[in-house]
Amino acid sequence: MSEARQGMIAAPEERRFETRAELNQALAGEIVALMGDAVNAHGGASLVASGGTTPGPLYDLLCKMAAPWERVTVTLTDERWVGLDSPMSNARLIQARLIRDRASRTKFVGLKTANAEPELAEPDVDAALRAIARPFDLVLLGLGENGHTASLFPHGQGLVQALNLADPALARAIRPVAPDDPIPPRMSLSLRAILDSRRIVLLFTGEAKWAVYRQALEAGDVEAMPVRAVLNQSQTPVQVWWAP
Repeated sequence: MSEARQGMIAAPEERRFETRAELNQALAGEIVALMGDAVNAHGGASLVASGGTTPGPLYDLLCKMAAPWERVTVTLTDERWVGLDSPMSNARLIQARLIRDRASRTKFVGLKTANAEPELAEPDVDAALRAIARPFDLVLLGLGENGHTASLFPHGQGLVQALNLADPALARAIRPVAPDDPIPPRMSLSLRAILDSRRIVLLFTGEAKWAVYRQALEAGDVEAMPVRAVLNQSQTPVQVWWAP
């Protein structure tokens, strides 16, 4: 079993808020400022966005804020291998709640292709991600109660390859292990791609997930809690944003 890397690892910067509304307002402001700084410094900016329910209210705020959106490229940390009309589609979420209003000029790079299986789409998705300038300016990750982040699911099929920093691929197909409740296969950014960023934000809420986060900070099996690979590394700074 693989172990989280030890050594000179900086602890994540923890940003704790009393309410989710306060968290989202503060984080939206920081993201807009970061995008503006990146455009001024490099002529463009990139935001790697997560799906799920937690960041939805954040996107509702972001899309209404003034920013150089026409120079921002948005892509996803991961995608369920479902149709774009499915309520499970992360692309559908982003297009409905982020890429609208002032942010409608943003360029969006999705991870879903017409391929029947995500494994067949890996070369095309990798090429699409390589067309975005790296390092990414910000990668926004979530946290699952089972210790997954992006679609790096514990002991999932394809996980070992996705966590291998020597693997050049920026995205890998992942098939979660869920014997009692089948979960659609996914396309996920690899650990290599996630860490190829200027800043990582891990956004989650609730006491249960705070306990998962604290557990993930401890040394242990990365394949059992893949978020450990993000938290216990020294390559890219990580901020943790949390509210009850």
